[in-house]
Amino acid sequence: MKLFVGLGNPGKEYEWTRHNMGFVALDKFAEMANGSFDHSDFKGQYGIVKNPLFSEPILILKPQTFMNLSGTSVRPLADFYKLTPSDIIVVYDDMAIEEGSIRLRLDGSSGGHKGMQNIIDMFSSNQFRRIRVGIGEPPSKDSVNYVLGKPKGDSYDALNFATDNAAKALRDIAMDDSNFSKIMSKYNSIKRKGND
Repeated sequence: MKLFVGLGNPGKEYEWTRHNMGFVALDKFAEMANGSFDHSDFKGQYGIVKNPLFSEPILILKPQTFMNLSGTSVRPLADFYKLTPSDIIVVYDDMAIEEGSIRLRLDGSSGGHKGMQNIIDMFSSNQFRRIRVGIGEPPSKDSVNYVLGKPKGDSYDALNFATDNAAKALRDIAMDDSNFSKIMSKYNSIKRKGND
């Protein structure tokens, strides 16, 4: 069993904000895989996706703790299902990546992302695979309003493209987890062309 975690903030006011790209990508994966978030427990909304195309059942989780406490949802759910960091893939937004691109990574630091840092702290490990959705740098130094803002126009199109690719990458991982390096190479090289 694998656990796919999308990071974001709960509540209508945060839907489709840049900081919620993890939720958006995981929702798209769930729709693609005929899954649903039909359980509310472990401080989150989660479900179990059993799809004949997947190599094993996939747990999907959207923590409902607010971003900075994401690990307080991920850890108890992982413990309940006896999962280790190597079984977990986290999807979240990243300002250091060009808007519209995604980056898959095997492990490493949080890069300053507080939700990812809380997960690392809760497990005392950074051995989590992750998919980072590029939201780009804020035009001013006001990063809080930027990440909590809702993209419009070309920015919306870019993030729609990126979250589509993040969902497809999750699907590919679910189909063949042994191919993570190949999947990483494929999606890390995708570039969005102009205003499409």
